[in-house]
Amino acid sequence: MIAAMDPQLLPGRFVFVTVGDDAATLSPLALGSFRETEGLSLILAEADAPADADAGAMPMRCITLNVHSALDGVGLTAAVSGALAECDIPANIVAAYHHDHVFVPAGMADEALAVLRKLQAG
Repeated sequence: MIAAMDPQLLPGRFVFVTVGDDAATLSPLALGSFRETEGLSLILAEADAPADADAGAMPMRCITLNVHSALDGVGLTAAVSGALAECDIPANIVAAYHHDHVFVPAGMADEALAVLRKLQAG
């Protein structure tokens, strides 16, 4: 899977936020969501985030790995997170049904993309 991952940087910036009362309004706008004990966590385009979003909501960029990542696949997440960690690049990896999506700090997106392309090249 690593040799075929074809990482692509998506346009735009995203933030991870937890919402309460405005969940019904914001959920349809979310790129992704996860229900946690503390509330509904959403991945939103930065422009769609509520004004009172967490002050610590770090703007992120999303790199999609365009290989079909099987839910029972082994090693892709570890290889990607390991390569980024070696370069001190934080990553939040979201595994969806068809692809994995790597969220990195906006200011480190180009460097992260280069690291992943190097990993792919072997």
